[in-house]
Amino acid sequence: MLKAIYAQGSKEAAQEKAVSIAAKLREMKLLSVAKKVEESVEETLTYMDFPTEHWSWIRTNNLTERVNREIRRRTRAIDAFPDGNRALMLVYARLHHVATSEWGSKRYMDMEHLFKMEIEQPVDEENPYI
Repeated sequence: MLKAIYAQGSKEAAQEKAVSIAAKLREMKLLSVAKKVEESVEETLTYMDFPTEHWSWIRTNNLTERVNREIRRRTRAIDAFPDGNRALMLVYARLHHVATSEWGSKRYMDMEHLFKMEIEQPVDEENPYI
């Protein structure tokens, strides 16, 4: 039911869908869930303020999840660490490998869309850093 909110093509459509889902949840006597949807849906739709080309990269966090899976896989291979520092050394070594390898230097998003947006938007004279 909640996935329908994020399947919408625009932020306005997603907000309307959230309102209708909250109404359905109230009909199902799930008042606290409906209240939570109404209160927090705006925070979860922030990614829709960016160009649509970036939505999937902002909405998901595949890179971090992949690094965490790799660290878990490496630490599970060792039954027991002599101390906490050894575990930290292994995690550091893996993160260092990711940061210095081709895998860590890949561009995650094409920023051209954001640069175009920045050029098209007029600068606010009172607060130019927003």
